[in-house]
Amino acid sequence: MASTFEVLAEPTRRSILDLLRERERSVGELVESLTISQPGVSKHLRVLREAGLVDVQQDAQWRVYSLRPEPLAELDAWLGGYRALWQQRLDALHTEVARGKRQRRSSR
Repeated sequence: MASTFEVLAEPTRRSILDLLRERERSVGELVESLTISQPGVSKHLRVLREAGLVDVQQDAQWRVYSLRPEPLAELDAWLGGYRALWQQRLDALHTEVARGKRQRRSSR
């Protein structure tokens, strides 16, 4: 089975998850929102389902997909280290901007 990272490397799959983040949707609704065919959407949904990122429920003749956020925890944990790095850099930038503002005020 592909890792969450491998599955999400494909932009169309990320677009599908973005749509499902808003609300559950049928395959037809996803096809209407994306620029690919129904077989293409179904193929991506199969990969997302096998990776545990989406659930599917049968509703009469339609299949309705919903997001399963739990597998995204792996991605969030990996990004945590980078988030801390960016936070340090943003804090340093904030300090420099504040220093520049103080210097401009004092030179007036």
